[in-house]
Amino acid sequence: MAGSILGNRVLRKEDPKFLTTGGVYVDDLLDEPLLQGAAHVTYVRSTLAHGRILGIDTSDAAAMPGVIAIYTAADLGLEPVPSEFNPGVARGLLAIDKVRFVGEPVAVVVTETREQGEDAAEQVIVDYDALPVVIDMEDALTNTSLLYEAAGSNVVFDSTFVGRPGVSGPAFFEGCEVVSGPHRIVNQRVAPCPLEVRGSAVAWAPDGRLHQWLSSQGVQDAKNTIVATNGVEPDQVLVLTADVGGGFGAKIKCDPEEALLGVIAKKVGRPLRWRETRSESMMVLGHGRAQVQNLTIGGNRDGKITHYQLHVIQDSGYFVEYGTILAPFMTLPMASAVYDIPNIECQSTSVVTNAALTTAYRGAGRPEATAAAERAMDLFAAEIGMDPAEVRRRNLIGRFDAPHTTVVGQTYDVGDYEGALDKALAAAGYADLRAEQARRRANGDVKQLGIGVSTYVEITGGVGTGEHARIVVNDDGSATVYTGTSGHGQGHLTAWSMLAHEQTGIPMDKIDVIWGNTDLVPQGSGTSGSRSLQQGGNAVFLAAGDLVDKARAIAAKLLEADEADVVLDKASASFHVSGTPSIGKSWADLAVAAKADPELPEGLAHAAYYAVNGATFPFGAHVAVVEVDTETGQVRHLRHIACDDAGTVLNPMLLEGQIHGGVAQGTAQALMEEVRYDSDGNPVTSNLADYAFISAAELPSIEVVHMETPTFINALGAKGIGESGTIGSTPAVQSAVIDAVSHLGVTHIDMPCTPQKVWQAIAAAHA
Repeated sequence: MAGSILGNRVLRKEDPKFLTTGGVYVDDLLDEPLLQGAAHVTYVRSTLAHGRILGIDTSDAAAMPGVIAIYTAADLGLEPVPSEFNPGVARGLLAIDKVRFVGEPVAVVVTETREQGEDAAEQVIVDYDALPVVIDMEDALTNTSLLYEAAGSNVVFDSTFVGRPGVSGPAFFEGCEVVSGPHRIVNQRVAPCPLEVRGSAVAWAPDGRLHQWLSSQGVQDAKNTIVATNGVEPDQVLVLTADVGGGFGAKIKCDPEEALLGVIAKKVGRPLRWRETRSESMMVLGHGRAQVQNLTIGGNRDGKITHYQLHVIQDSGYFVEYGTILAPFMTLPMASAVYDIPNIECQSTSVVTNAALTTAYRGAGRPEATAAAERAMDLFAAEIGMDPAEVRRRNLIGRFDAPHTTVVGQTYDVGDYEGALDKALAAAGYADLRAEQARRRANGDVKQLGIGVSTYVEITGGVGTGEHARIVVNDDGSATVYTGTSGHGQGHLTAWSMLAHEQTGIPMDKIDVIWGNTDLVPQGSGTSGSRSLQQGGNAVFLAAGDLVDKARAIAAKLLEADEADVVLDKASASFHVSGTPSIGKSWADLAVAAKADPELPEGLAHAAYYAVNGATFPFGAHVAVVEVDTETGQVRHLRHIACDDAGTVLNPMLLEGQIHGGVAQGTAQALMEEVRYDSDGNPVTSNLADYAFISAAELPSIEVVHMETPTFINALGAKGIGESGTIGSTPAVQSAVIDAVSHLGVTHIDMPCTPQKVWQAIAAAHA
């Protein structure tokens, strides 16, 4: 619309604080009155991957300087808590009878200082009866060493539980001219690595209420866990977030270490602080991905694919939680990807292993589906000797503006997959890249060029059924927006201010946004699944629009005019009678008047709930260009072109920031990141020296290609963007690496495509 702020490159309101005084994180809450004199909590963690607990000796630790108390599960009266997805699986918030991974909390030490806690925790002696370790997820399918005897197996969830039949045998491909597979593809376990590790602080206030600060993606859901753990009524708990230094899905849930703090604080009669170390975070904070994908693809020599078969083994880690259900609920429904394949069979099997929990890491099951489909496309293209971009084009679902249901039963909203592919290829100069690649191959250059293409579709905004928002106009004409979503870097302060300004005309610098406080915002679903703008943003837009109508009625009384004749002049942020702009009432005038109106006890305010009736399906295409040194295996990421269609764009600057971050994480998985364990279940990547973490030095400048296909699912026409970059980039970069050395006989390299793996693949092909 003319004069609209929406769709413009508006600078982030958040940035001045972070660039000057800096953020305030859980560990920075030094002046909070309730936390004065807080003691420190340190968790004693299992050093064994699998074993029965025979005894815990705390006597030496109790005699250490500064030790206030030491508790085990028995001391706190903890009982096993069953998984909501498998009744045969239950765990204690501290280990009870058995440990199941290195890093599992076994006891808790309370000390005067954090350093004293670290020293004392090392003196707690746990006597174990070691049990056989199950680390490999394929081995877990049949291994008789069970993590949970009551479950009867290490297989803890299967897609047949949600009505998906098993995958049939080779007969499925009868009639195909070409069949490629079966292929075993590893989508490796990775660590989220938020720059702010988990931390929390708790205090029981004089009025008997528990106040708990968390680094969280959603305090309302966290409150439910804290209420249950402490056995109190909901109105006895206040949960708050300070600034949050990254989450990426790993901070959606309230973890045992956080949930227990209120119980411990009441027992010692002191406020408490807890912050994990980086090594603890790497070992214990929920990991991502962790799938083995067995796929076979078949079709005709003209490039048309007719059959696709996928069996996913999902590693849940040591417990059955979010990670367990990612494959059946997120990967398999997206198995069709962007392709019109008439025959698809897919199945998943989730297992428990003696490793850290897996969770909803950025993309949560959708990157895994795209990685499988895109690898299948490349393998089929190689089998028939056709350009991989052309194979994709021949199998894309055609453009559609009304719902399209795939053969696996997923219904997409809108899509133009060929349009996205065309834009990305044109921006990359695809033909010129192939020509340069051919030149290097003909010359036998040491450094070979690789071009990787991926096309994808993902599901967003499907978490929860809607979101809450409230907007209040203050006496000075400023406004405060309260939102049930949670901001941790995405730009919610900017975005929600834009939406409120668009409806009310109140200047953006006079709009504040509040989240992460269960007293001020008691209802909300937090931030996950790229839902914030689609649900939270629409709620703000709706609440602000309704607030204008409420304000118009007040203005009509003050102006002694008919309500229908009163208009809002957004340029001056005032209401006046149509045709007489010289006499108006500002938002401040109306706020003061509303305060004096007994019929408006809350003043000039309005709350709204925006309900959604379905998910949206962003899509796009990425092109990655890499250079591989064939003598050392070293990979350089030269260029990355990203076309990510997220529907109507609210702020291109915020959109590009999300794409940049997503591409960085996706590239990191493709080239360097991997959580690894030895055969005894000991983590060998428990710090950032052993776990490769990407930096700007390893990344090219990302070339963003804009494309907007609005959705009809919500009023703004917006789709999610928070995970798209991660989904499109990973298979493109992996494909590019393999493409660079495919002429040498290399057909596949599992991620991460490290120099060692690339060199080994070249050597094996030569042999």
